[in-house]
Amino acid sequence: MSWTRDSLIAAARDAADKAYAPYSGFHVGAALGFADGSVITGANVENASYGLTLCAETVAVGKALSEQWRGKLEGVAVIGGKAGAVGAGNPVTPCGRCRQMLGEMAALGDSDPTVWCIGESEVLELALSALLPHSFGPEALA
Repeated sequence: MSWTRDSLIAAARDAADKAYAPYSGFHVGAALGFADGSVITGANVENASYGLTLCAETVAVGKALSEQWRGKLEGVAVIGGKAGAVGAGNPVTPCGRCRQMLGEMAALGDSDPTVWCIGESEVLELALSALLPHSFGPEALA
């Protein structure tokens, strides 16, 4: 593994700088770290029709899957905040939809990645399974 917790957090922070958030001004970046050392990032993309907005984690998962990435997801870093103050305040955690998207991505590699949610004075560290207990997955469709 060539990425570290700190490099994944830095990649998420860089991604947040690229967010398209003209309505809320709230920038979110996510970085996905894989077992082979690969890092894929995403930033939130807002839309005037708020329901069409894409979260940073969803963008990162979409990028990974569209590039046919099916490797073992081992780490996720998420950071957010107002433009110019990303990372200030409390840690930002993935929303429910993003937890579901990350859960399915992790299941492809049979992993339970560590999720780092970055805040001003703390980094919340949890296993994805702790963020999404009793998740819905493909086995429920059988």
